[in-house]
Amino acid sequence: MFPRWLPTTLFALALALPGASLAAPRLNGPVEARVVEVVDGDTLAVRVTVWLDQEVVTRVRLEGIDTPESRSTCATEKTMARAAKDKLAGLVRDAMVDQGKGTITLYNVVYDKYGGRVRAQVRLADGTDLSEALIRAGAARAYNGGKRQPWCGVADAGTSAAQDEEG
Repeated sequence: MFPRWLPTTLFALALALPGASLAAPRLNGPVEARVVEVVDGDTLAVRVTVWLDQEVVTRVRLEGIDTPESRSTCATEKTMARAAKDKLAGLVRDAMVDQGKGTITLYNVVYDKYGGRVRAQVRLADGTDLSEALIRAGAARAYNGGKRQPWCGVADAGTSAAQDEEG
């Protein structure tokens, strides 16, 4: 027979484990990185040196923004997605591995809800927050989770309004 306390202990342990696994790890930073690739308007592939001669390449989604999707079925959104990617590429040009000697800095790095990447606040060497810069440029909008708002209807409405003003 097993000890009388064993079922109670196992039950308590089972209750404790889910709570422990929900605590997402966070790396506060700063973590310096070089940009390997601009994946899309809100995601970078970066190279981080984690130890002497030890580097990791990972994808980083910019915290707090949403940009148009290049895989959209809407032609207008695809065009906007390309413009957002180009804007981000221009901002990080000096930190690109094959172009400049600059770096970007990652803060508050956490696992993203989609596997294979992390989410972080990202700043240029001069302190510019990339998310804020993309919002100011009109290439992104603020986003903190939840249901994404459509880009196509917004873009089409803006185009229609501009055409109405001209006509």
